[in-house]
Amino acid sequence: MSTNTAIPTLDGKGSIPAYVVKPEGTPRGAIIVQQEIFGVNPGIMQKAQGWAAKGYLAVAPDTFWRQQPGIELEPENPGEFEKAVALMTAHDFDLGMQDIEAVIHWIRNEAGVAKVALIGFCMGGKIAYMTATRTDIDASVGYYGVMIDQMLGEKHAIARPLMLHIPTADGFVGPEAQKAMHEGLDDHPRVTLHDYEGLDHGFAAEMGSRRDEEGARLADSRTEAFIAEHIG
Repeated sequence: MSTNTAIPTLDGKGSIPAYVVKPEGTPRGAIIVQQEIFGVNPGIMQKAQGWAAKGYLAVAPDTFWRQQPGIELEPENPGEFEKAVALMTAHDFDLGMQDIEAVIHWIRNEAGVAKVALIGFCMGGKIAYMTATRTDIDASVGYYGVMIDQMLGEKHAIARPLMLHIPTADGFVGPEAQKAMHEGLDDHPRVTLHDYEGLDHGFAAEMGSRRDEEGARLADSRTEAFIAEHIG
């Protein structure tokens, strides 16, 4: 199991496993690294380590801990991919948002880091959007978030900056969904959308064949500047 920290739930009746990486010295802020459907796997751990190297406290919570803690799946293994989809389908996103709130509270109150952002991928991109609409997080970033077009009714609640990275050839977020996202969010004063022409879902994965090096570097540079502006 990759997790190394237990974060109390809001009701105090459980503990959320998380992979936490501390920076050298005082953190500039904190980043919640929100997993894809594959758990806190080596790619997510690498992203957390990268943010810690930049001076941030990095926290990657185990989203599926209530179903099966310690999930680490391989995106390019068909059987494990199917298992990951099943886990997402069974996930209670509303209860999961309570876990995100618990992580935010833990970062601010126990770790002592005031400014917090969430960066999520795939399912985590949806969670980034939900975090922007339902919590007081300081900033959120979503990479190829799924089903955001179905939650545009919540956009009025976005009070802090949100950035979304949208690959135009996303096999899981089709043209109609992308069109709805732009129509719903382009004029929102706190939301920034970036399109990546011809790129597919997972283009910013740390490893594997899904990664597009040029696209990943561009998106990550935009994210880093966004985080530095709003978190420190």
